[in-house]
Amino acid sequence: MILLERIQKARALLTQIVHKTPLIYSTTLSEWVSCSIYLKCENFQKTGSFKVRGAYFKLSQLSDEEKKRGIIACSAGNHAQGVAYASSKLGIDSVIVMPEFASISKMEATRGYGSKVMLYGKTFDEAQEKAIEMARETGRVFVSPYDDPDIIAGQGTIALEILEQLPEVDMIVMPVGGGGLISGIASAVKSINPKIKIVGVQTKAVPSVYNAISKGKIEEVTCETIADGIAVKKPGKVNLEIISKLVDDIVLVEEEEIAGAILFLIERCKMIVEGAGAVSVSSILYNKFPLKGNVVAILSGGNIDVNLISTIIEHGLTKSGRRLKFITAIPDRPGELHKLLTIIAKIGANIISIHHERLNPIVPIGMVEVEISVETRSKEHSEELISAIKSAGYKLSII
Repeated sequence: MILLERIQKARALLTQIVHKTPLIYSTTLSEWVSCSIYLKCENFQKTGSFKVRGAYFKLSQLSDEEKKRGIIACSAGNHAQGVAYASSKLGIDSVIVMPEFASISKMEATRGYGSKVMLYGKTFDEAQEKAIEMARETGRVFVSPYDDPDIIAGQGTIALEILEQLPEVDMIVMPVGGGGLISGIASAVKSINPKIKIVGVQTKAVPSVYNAISKGKIEEVTCETIADGIAVKKPGKVNLEIISKLVDDIVLVEEEEIAGAILFLIERCKMIVEGAGAVSVSSILYNKFPLKGNVVAILSGGNIDVNLISTIIEHGLTKSGRRLKFITAIPDRPGELHKLLTIIAKIGANIISIHHERLNPIVPIGMVEVEISVETRSKEHSEELISAIKSAGYKLSII
């Protein structure tokens, strides 16, 4: 356990540096799951993530000699921005090694805060190995994103804020990657009120901590996930020791469930949250564990690529039955397209786009292929539209 005094020391230092982020009661989510759900909005934090807390506290504790040597870190994006911001404020030269898959927005933000960025490796862990190697070669201080007592203490300051904002909290749910966030929060919470439940959430694609706890051994895992901020194939040693002693449960969520949570937060809560930041809400939305009393879900970050947001929105609307795209063939005669569109209009669907293709060699002569995308109210509404079009004699291929 990280001592409470260390976390309190971090809190005192960070008070003038980071935001005390809001704790918002979610009426919609609370009604959906019949439990009181609060959102701790670290997506509103400086640099767009909680990571700045641990990064600044860690760098502030370096000796003058260490600060002169400069620092090096590795990150898929959020730790990078936190370290870049902190090193700029403290006047420390910094280099950040980021994996090649890191989003352009996170890379540019890191450079914008003043750090030099180097791309290396296809995974976070490959980038981390390179950063450690460069630290040995150059003498720079390596700043771990999670496996460090000062980093953990900085992240634990979130717990102190939650306990001030909601003293009657019964459960705190948060994402888990390398384990820095949950280690810090669990250390603080269990020191003050051991009855509060601590639940960690990982993506099923990269269940490194879940596997380590459930199987009793560390197995490296690597897989693609939209929750890139927690795509860590091997948890930190210090973190795992704390998690195994203090965390009440670790649960897993699917990629589709993460996307659903991101869409929910955009549409119902008016908040932009990245994949890693949304897994806590995802676990609540999809009933991954029993809820009890006042539950706080930590939204750990909001640094998501806008292109990914667009993809998730389109995918989510299609999956929920609110977007429907289909191909059919109609006779190549005046008025035939009007007949098809009249059916769509009577059902009350809204046309988004139409593509009229006359040169498709697969379509019989005298027929025209039509690709139509429509907006519908629900899955039932989509099914009603499909039934109506088929009943009129059209053959459909759903895209």
